Amino acid sequence: MRGILSWGGYLPHRRLDRRAIAGIAGKGGGGGTRTVASYDEDAVTLGVAAARLALRHAPAAPASLWFATTDPPYLDKTNATTVHAALRLDRETPAYDAVGSVRSAAGALRAALASDGPALVVAGDLRGGLPGGADEAAGGDGGSALLVGGADAGPVLAELCAVASATEEFTDRWRVPGEAASRLWEERFGETRYTALGVEAVKVALGRAGVAAAEVGALAVAGLHARASAAVAARSGVPAEHVVDRLEGTVGVTGAAHPGLLLASALEDAASAPAGRVIVLLVLSDGADAFVFRTTGALAAHHVADAVAAQAARGVSVDYGTYLAWRGMLPVEPPRRPEPARPSSSAAARNAAWKYGFTGSRGDDGVVRMPPSPLDATPALMADARGTIVTFTVDRLAYSPSPPVVFAVVDFDGGGRLPIELTDVAPDDVAIGGRVEPVFRRLFTADGIHNYFWKARPVRDGEG
Repeated sequence: MRGILSWGGYLPHRRLDRRAIAGIAGKGGGGGTRTVASYDEDAVTLGVAAARLALRHAPAAPASLWFATTDPPYLDKTNATTVHAALRLDRETPAYDAVGSVRSAAGALRAALASDGPALVVAGDLRGGLPGGADEAAGGDGGSALLVGGADAGPVLAELCAVASATEEFTDRWRVPGEAASRLWEERFGETRYTALGVEAVKVALGRAGVAAAEVGALAVAGLHARASAAVAARSGVPAEHVVDRLEGTVGVTGAAHPGLLLASALEDAASAPAGRVIVLLVLSDGADAFVFRTTGALAAHHVADAVAAQAARGVSVDYGTYLAWRGMLPVEPPRRPEPARPSSSAAARNAAWKYGFTGSRGDDGVVRMPPSPLDATPALMADARGTIVTFTVDRLAYSPSPPVVFAVVDFDGGGRLPIELTDVAPDDVAIGGRVEPVFRRLFTADGIHNYFWKARPVRDGEG
């Protein structure tokens, strides 16, 4: 038996009301909302956030890591190694990128399911387009993570029954490296191609699993082509009431992260149902990949750190101008301060446990020190420690892509005090005594080097 051991989905705190787009861009928009990554989030930090949720109650540590995205922060450098460092994975755990298209996520999942030992498939993506365009409104930002493995690594929550793929070369959507937006061929062309491929992949996968379409309890269709996704679901033979909500109205389509998000949503819904529910994940991207899972009795006992549905119901609005500025679509006057210097690769390598893993030290006197002291022999793992704001300041002069900067002095549970920047919070909402938790973010980028470190964000009601 091999299948899903744990999962995590992450949605950013901000939401863009699509109705605000047409008033500024002159067209586009529509109804509902989409998720918006903050200025200090990218594909890596979104993936890290999802992976931390997946590993919080995981039965085993991953023996390998796969990272998928259509929007990699780096080329010529492996992004997965940053995820690896932030998760404090073992040095012998390999980390690989699968980047470029939504199908990268399907390929990473298929490779992980076929690998030895538990494997962690992480995806993070920021999807957008030119102002007023369809991709801008339909897209969304998010992260997902799936820990897969066999029964020797822990209870299998959903067993893999079959996999099927259909591959065909055609140019429906493309983006030249360096371009900010995708280009599309005529919509009906992609719909025709994907519908045939998707129906074929589902039919073959169900045949291999020995399951009839009418027996499928949940069909999740992930892909950037909305009409094709709907057409495949309608022609699959799966009852319409068993088709998983694609989250288009509240989240948007999150690219490479969307297959994991939809599977997470289906698993969360199946947790309250009898064991044996058949879940089909279909990914439409340059072909079709279908995965057939069957839930087990262990699913009901699995603790979900923060459900996708709960996150989709939360969030605060962001205005369209701020969204455009964060995306680099609206040039604004930068802070009248010297830009940060390029981060030192040598210094980062020497302090990787602190910089990426947020690992302090605990001395013989019991005191937790951050940054860690070379005189202390015991590491203090602070990434999962929550804390309380002792005091704070709102700095309107410090350099920031999104001023003002809110700094707080935080006393962490179990020991340790640190001045740390806050994120996902308005200055007026900060208060002494407020509870916060560490989050992995990007401080700034200089000379093409992304300076990743940890910030803190408020702990809100309903968060696990």
